[in-house]
Amino acid sequence: MVNISPFVHLVLIAFCLVPVNSLPDIIRIGGLFHNGDIDQELAFRYAVEKINLDKTILPRSKLSAQIERVSSDEDSFHASKRVCHLLRQGVSSIFGPSSNSISRHVQSICDTMEIPHLEMRWDYRIRRENCLVNLYPHPSVLSRALYDIVEFWGWKHFTIIYESNDSLLRLQELLKAQRRTEYPTTIRQLPDTNDYRPLLKQIKNSGVAHIVLACSTEKIYNVLKQSQQIGMMSDYHSYLITSLDLQTIDLDEFKYSGTNITAFRLVDPDNYNVRKTVAEWSQLELRSDKKPNERAFQRNDTVIKSETALIYDAVHLFAKALHDLDTSQQIDIQPLSCDGQDTWPHGYSLINYMKIVEMKGLTNLIKFDNQGFRTDFLLDIIELSANGIRKVGDWNSTQGVNFTRSFKEQQQDMVDNLKNKTLVVTALLSDPYVMRKDSAAKLTGNNQFEGYAIDLIREISMILGFNFTFRLVPDGRYGSINKLTGEWDGMVRELLEQRADLAIGDLTITYEREQVVDFTMPFMNLGISVLYRKPVKQPPNLFSFLSPLSLDVWIYMATAYLGVSVLLFILARFTPYEWSNSQHPEKSDTQFTLMNCMWFAIGSLMQQGCDFLPKAVSTRMVAGMWWFFTLIMISSYTANLAAFLTVERMDSPIESAEDLAKQTKIKYGVLNGGSTASFFRNSNFSTYQRMWSFMESSKPSVFAQSNTEGVERTTKGKGSYAFLMESTSIEYVIERNCELTQIGGMLDSKGYGIAMRQNSPYRTMMNSAVLKLQEEGRLHILKTRWWKEKRGGGSCRDDTSKSSSTANELGLANVGGVFVVLMGGMGVACVIAVCEFVWKSRKVATEERVIQMQCY
Repeated sequence: MVNISPFVHLVLIAFCLVPVNSLPDIIRIGGLFHNGDIDQELAFRYAVEKINLDKTILPRSKLSAQIERVSSDEDSFHASKRVCHLLRQGVSSIFGPSSNSISRHVQSICDTMEIPHLEMRWDYRIRRENCLVNLYPHPSVLSRALYDIVEFWGWKHFTIIYESNDSLLRLQELLKAQRRTEYPTTIRQLPDTNDYRPLLKQIKNSGVAHIVLACSTEKIYNVLKQSQQIGMMSDYHSYLITSLDLQTIDLDEFKYSGTNITAFRLVDPDNYNVRKTVAEWSQLELRSDKKPNERAFQRNDTVIKSETALIYDAVHLFAKALHDLDTSQQIDIQPLSCDGQDTWPHGYSLINYMKIVEMKGLTNLIKFDNQGFRTDFLLDIIELSANGIRKVGDWNSTQGVNFTRSFKEQQQDMVDNLKNKTLVVTALLSDPYVMRKDSAAKLTGNNQFEGYAIDLIREISMILGFNFTFRLVPDGRYGSINKLTGEWDGMVRELLEQRADLAIGDLTITYEREQVVDFTMPFMNLGISVLYRKPVKQPPNLFSFLSPLSLDVWIYMATAYLGVSVLLFILARFTPYEWSNSQHPEKSDTQFTLMNCMWFAIGSLMQQGCDFLPKAVSTRMVAGMWWFFTLIMISSYTANLAAFLTVERMDSPIESAEDLAKQTKIKYGVLNGGSTASFFRNSNFSTYQRMWSFMESSKPSVFAQSNTEGVERTTKGKGSYAFLMESTSIEYVIERNCELTQIGGMLDSKGYGIAMRQNSPYRTMMNSAVLKLQEEGRLHILKTRWWKEKRGGGSCRDDTSKSSSTANELGLANVGGVFVVLMGGMGVACVIAVCEFVWKSRKVATEERVIQMQCY
C-alpha cells in the first residue's frame, strides 16, 4: 500500500474535478473566397475574432481562419486542389465559395470526407446534400414571398424580366399561380449586351406598367437607368426587384421619379447589432494592411450585402454547434487527405447540431427545418422614396405580407409626390364641359379653353397641388373599342398609349372602359333620355266650350233630358194630383204638357227657375232626381271648363322611348361610338334591341358624329328626328334652345368620371378631391354656373316660370263658340218669330174669311 501525502491527495482531487477538454486549442476553419469578395473575407475574419473574444463559446479553444482565394473563372480542378490543401491543414469545416460551378465540386469533396460545408449563396437545388448547410433562404420560399406581395397589390398584368434560367427559378410560385388566372404574364429575357433599351421599348409599347426584375444585383442599376431614359420610370410604373441587396445600390437618381421600386431585404442596416458589428468591421479593416482602394467599406454607413452578413452568421452557427457537440462527445480533429480513405467521424454529428441550433444573427432568426432548409426567417419589405430606401413592411412564412405603413402615410406620400407635377389632361370640345373662349386675341395653352371640366380640374388641382396642361384628343372621340382589331380610340387610347395622365369631360363610366382604364367616383350622375322638338301648340277650337265633356256624355245628357221630359209628362197625366179640378174631370186640365215638361227640364238644367212646379210625390221625385243630376253635371262641367280654357294644349306624337320604338315615322339616333350607342348595342331588353336594329338599318344614317350635330338634326327635323343622349347634355340644350325639350324619363343610370391610366397612384387622391368638392357644394355651384348662367343659360327658363306662375288669358278664339251659339240662337228665334207671325196672320185671315162667308 502506497502512502500519499495530504498535499498530493488534494492535487489529485483538484485535477479530477477539472473537466477534460477534448477540443484542440486551435480549431481551423477554411474559407474559399473569390478575389473580389473582400467584404466577405473581412466578415469571415471578424466573425472568427469575435468568437475568440467571447468566452461563452468555445472557452478553451480558438478558431483560426484558413483562407484560400479562387478566381471566378478558375476551373474546378484547381478549386479542388485548394480544398484538399485546406483539408491537409486539418480544417473542421469549409465556408464558401459563392460561385455555383465551383461550389458543386467543393460540396462533392466535403461529402466524401464528411466535412461540414457551409454556404451563403442562392442555391436552386431542391435537395440538400448530407454535409451541406445553406443559410440563404430557399428559392421556393423567396418565390412564395414574391407571389404574396404581387397578390397583395392585386397585379393582373405584369412583365417578368429575367437574366438567366436560374433567375426564373426564383419565380416558380409566381409562374405557377399565373397559369391559373385569365390574365397573361409576359416573360422577357435580358440580352447578353449591355444595351437593354430595345427590349424595354417593346415592353413600354405593350402598355404594361408592372415589372418583376429578376437579375443580378450588379445589373439592376443599368436596367433602371435605361428604363428611365426611355420613359419607363414614371408614377405609373412599379418595379419588384427579386434581389435581396437592393439597399447596396445607389438609387439617388430615381428618388424623385415617383416610381414604386420595391424589394425584399434580409439585413436591416438600421438594426443596432448590425450597425455595431459593421462599425467594428470598419475598424478591423482600417487596422489591416489593405490599400485604401481595396477596402470594402469606403462609406460611413451600415449597408452590407446579404451574403456578407450570412457568412458572419454562419461562423457563429458553426461555433455554437461545435460547442454543443463538445459537451456530448469527445471530438478529435485531424488532417485529412483527399487521396486517403479516412473521413472525419464527427462531421454528420456536427451537421445535425447545426440544423437544430436556433440563434439570432445579423439576418435575424436562424433556424432550419427537418430537411435542412432555413425557415421562420423574416424579410423586410423596402421601398424607394424621396428620402432613400425605407422599410414599409415585412414578410414571414406564416403570416405573409404585412405592411406597417398606415393608409394615411401612404396617402401623404402620394400627395407629396404629386405636388408641383404637371399632368397632361386630354379632352374634347363638348358644351359646356370644354369650350373655346370667345376672344378677339389669340389664346394659347390652357387659357384658350373654358367650361365645366376646366373649372373642375382646376378645383382639384388647387386641392392636390399639381399643375395641368390641356390637350384636345386628335380624333375627337370619347373612346370605344374596335371589335375586329381590339384597339381603342379617343381619349381612352390617349391614356393607354401614355400620352395623357387624365381624361375629363362628359366621359361615361362603362364596364368596357373600366377594364382598361381607371375612373374616379362619379362627379355627375345622369341617364339616357330623348331630345325632341317641342310639340306644336294647337290653335283654340271655336267650340272649345264643349271640350270638358266627351261626345258620348253630351249624347247621354241629351237623351236623359228627353227621357226625363217625356217621363214627367206621362206621370203628370197619370197622377190625379196634377190636375187642376179632380172632382170634375171633364173640366180639369194640367200644366204639364209635353212642351211645358221640356221647358221645365231645360230650365232646371240651366240652373233657372220655372213658373210652375210639380205637386204630386211621383213628379216631385222625378224633378228632385233631375235637379241632383244637373247639379253634379253642371258643377263638373264648370270645373273642367276652367282648366280647358286656361291650360295650353300640346299635341306630341311621342311621350317616351317606348313610343319611339313602336313607330317608324320619326327617325331617331345616337352619338356614333359613344356610351349611349354601347348601351343600346349591348342591351338585353327587347325594346332597346329593336331600337338598335332600327337605328342600324336606317338609311341615311341616323348616327351623329357629335352631340352638336345631333341637336342640329333634331332642331331642323321639325319633329321627324329625335336624338338620344345623356340627360345632363339635354338639360344644357333645352336651357338655350326653346324649341327643344326632354321626352320621358331616363332609360338607365350612370355617371361621368375622370379617367386615368390603370392602377394610377392618383386615383385615391382624385376620389378624395371629388368627394370634398361634392360635400362643399362646389359641384352644384359649377353646374349652375355653366348650365343656367354662362353662354346664354336660362333664356328658356323665364318663359317657363312665367307661364307656370300665371293663368293664360282667354281670348276670343277660346270663347268664340259661345258667341256663335248666342248669335245662332237669336237668329233662330227671329226666324221662328217670323214664322209664327206668318202662321198666325194666315190663320187670322182664314178665320175672318170664314166669318164673312157665314154672314152672307
